[in-house]
Amino acid sequence: MAGGAQDDRSVAERVFAIADAFERGDELTLSEVARRAGLPVSTAHRLLAEWVAWGGLVRGDDGRYRVGMKLWRLGARQPTARKLREAARPYLDDLLEATGEHVHLAVRDGLGAVYLERLSGPGAIRVISDVGSRLPLHATGVGLVLLAYAPPGTLEEVLAQHPRKFQPNTLTSERELRARLASIRATGASRSVEELTRGAFSIAAPVRDTAGDVVAAVSIIAHAERADEPQFALGVRMAARGISAALASGR
Repeated sequence: MAGGAQDDRSVAERVFAIADAFERGDELTLSEVARRAGLPVSTAHRLLAEWVAWGGLVRGDDGRYRVGMKLWRLGARQPTARKLREAARPYLDDLLEATGEHVHLAVRDGLGAVYLERLSGPGAIRVISDVGSRLPLHATGVGLVLLAYAPPGTLEEVLAQHPRKFQPNTLTSERELRARLASIRATGASRSVEELTRGAFSIAAPVRDTAGDVVAAVSIIAHAERADEPQFALGVRMAARGISAALASGR
């Protein structure tokens, strides 16, 4: 603890503090985890080792820690996430068959987009997103859709984290992002070219629950040279509407 203050938290509370350190989906060093969790480095190191041994966190070759698949699998079993994946799967299958590219389903978790499903054709462009991965809201098609419909103040939280510019086209300024989010709300879709992955374009649309609230986003990621093909925009909008209708009907 800072200044040598006594830490009166229980062991469970310290363990949860480690989990909370990864709320934004970052890859963190030991010292960063210790600072966010308010723990001495030695204590953080011991608890991180236990998290890694259990499978909740993964330690990369560079020494940084990230959320592991075991935590994601537990989250995916949550009833709402499971219902969403089941409702979406037929529409995602149709998108994959129609395009042969990547098809994603994602939800917002804090300041990240968590991918619940990814289907990919054999010739799809290589991307970093995968089932269970968590990527920044400002740099992905699904993330921008989720950010556009997020609660007030969410964009300010994103900006406070100094959004990373992954590619020359990545939008990071407040002016750029506010304009993009307004456009998404006006058109009902997000279209981006080479903002996270070089050579890739993405189009995404919102999925709504029975109350009309946006609970997820569906997207296609394809080779950038296919960006002007009209079937992508039509397909992703139809899929989003179909999933929303399935959620509303309880199918």
